[in-house]
Amino acid sequence: MRPAEVDLTTLRILTALERTGSITAAADEVGLTQQAASRRLAAAERTWGVALLRRGPRGSALTEQGRQAADLAEDVVRAADRLTRAVDALARPHATLRVAASLTIAEHLLPAWVLRLRAAEAADGRPPSAVEITAVNSATAIARVREGACDLALVETSDLPEDLAVRTLWQDELVLVVGAAHPWASTTRPVRLEDLAATPLVVREAGSGTRRSLQDALARAGHEPVAPAAELATTAAVRAAVQAGLAPAVLSHLAVDDDLRLGRLVRVPLARRLTRPLSAVHAGNPSAGARHLLNVAGAG
Repeated sequence: MRPAEVDLTTLRILTALERTGSITAAADEVGLTQQAASRRLAAAERTWGVALLRRGPRGSALTEQGRQAADLAEDVVRAADRLTRAVDALARPHATLRVAASLTIAEHLLPAWVLRLRAAEAADGRPPSAVEITAVNSATAIARVREGACDLALVETSDLPEDLAVRTLWQDELVLVVGAAHPWASTTRPVRLEDLAATPLVVREAGSGTRRSLQDALARAGHEPVAPAAELATTAAVRAAVQAGLAPAVLSHLAVDDDLRLGRLVRVPLARRLTRPLSAVHAGNPSAGARHLLNVAGAG
């Protein structure tokens, strides 16, 4: 006997309801009226023979069975979205490669990778790929892949998704830097992680791969960082604040190499080396353009 089926739109309503807690908000998310969404949920209850909602004068809420169904529906919705993206990629093999890159990668690595991609394409007699790059933090880049807003995320975080394909390209070193007038600028004794955790730092915003990687490294060592001295939106702003003497910072060596060479910042030794992965994230099989870019990125 063929099992009873519920359409994908109804599954989207169910997952949105679990996420938002409101039929009205869930209906808005899928582009339906509240009444239409309610009718679809009622039809699903009849089809499955399961009470999904607990209805009351103040609104409706998912039952325990409804929450379990919503969790299962989430897997189906994600699989359907992956299928849509994959078929779309097959239909437009020469379309623009949309890349969301975290700031360090976008500023210090991606330009050279695109140049190498162009050279490889010319050597193979292939037309040059059109590459559209958006610079965002790592969390946003991953979210854009999950939403289908980009084809490839290049991220610098230790917090990598389990529901998307991940390829580690290489390991990046994080370094502790201070301004020339900071007391640590003249120290030769490595700073311990517990002392680093107890020191207010200049950090990037929540969602930054650099910040998350530092938090994870401190957590693995059993330390919780104190509140930051400042939270800034760009690496350039963090570097400027450190140079001005506001507080130390932990940044990618890629972002501070020039500052260290020119004496604008001073590197302070750490008792433990800090690294984080630079990774590519995509949904399903990458497009030909994404594969070519990853090949040159993985080559160095």
